[in-house]
Amino acid sequence: MLYQLLKFQYTGQSLFYIILITFLITIVAIQATKNILPQDGGRAFAVNGELSKGKPRGVGIVFIICYVVMSLLYVPLNREYMIYTILLVASMLSGFLDDRSEIPWGGLKKGLIDLAIALMAAITFVNYNTEHIGLQFQNKFFSIPVVVYVILAVILFWASINVTNCSDGVDGLCGSLGVVTLLTFYCVFSKQHCEYGVYALMMIACLLGYLWFNMSPSKVLMGDAGSRALGFFIGVLALKSYNPLLYLLAAFMFILDGGLGLIKVSLIRVCKIHIMKNIRTPIHDHARKNLRWSDTQVVFRFVVIQLIASSIIFFCYF
Repeated sequence: MLYQLLKFQYTGQSLFYIILITFLITIVAIQATKNILPQDGGRAFAVNGELSKGKPRGVGIVFIICYVVMSLLYVPLNREYMIYTILLVASMLSGFLDDRSEIPWGGLKKGLIDLAIALMAAITFVNYNTEHIGLQFQNKFFSIPVVVYVILAVILFWASINVTNCSDGVDGLCGSLGVVTLLTFYCVFSKQHCEYGVYALMMIACLLGYLWFNMSPSKVLMGDAGSRALGFFIGVLALKSYNPLLYLLAAFMFILDGGLGLIKVSLIRVCKIHIMKNIRTPIHDHARKNLRWSDTQVVFRFVVIQLIASSIIFFCYF
């Protein structure tokens, strides 16, 4: 691998160059491919959904490929990470096929694909991290049965994929929240001296390259190809932090924004309960329609709230 040839030791200077190159390559790749990607048809039930009509959609396939290529070139690899990378690409491809489909995929089809990817990722983690099968709470580690841990990990992956996907509805929102969440995990990995911190930084560089085009008014949309893959990637980081409970704070705004929508739909379809009938979901649509926030206000305020949630980790964990 090029990593071994160049013998990077992750000094501040070498890491800066890796991140800068990744950022620039992502910008060039998006600029070169945006006109050949499928066009968004607009979202009938989303606030200002008509504004996205005609914009290149599925740009996630570009920045995820940039991430994969750069990580294969510049970071040390092992079998566990390679499996996660294959599953990341699978998540991205499933999202992109939905992006380019004239008829959107049904929730059952996407749910089953997410479930299969989540199950394979969970089994991979328990196979390579047998000493970390448990949960950490108040500096105490509680071991749990492997089967129970796999079930919980599958739930985490499935939830992370879907809440991240639901949050992709405002220019700059999903990417900006993703940057803060990934930066939070980078800080955790830095304390643990774990190489997954470098992976987090490289994904941040790719997201920043995407945000170069996606800030309001956006020129491109990440689509399911980007949001679903990003959600999967965040799930991997949550498990590799060896404290998956950190996900609750590190991805707080993803959970609040997209998660409430999933809960609302589930209650209506399964239990016929309408306790959130006055709340528009995802929450970013409620903020724009009911609270009259502009897109810029939604992004900035959601990021501020996420920074506050992430700061709780810093005070308690460091």
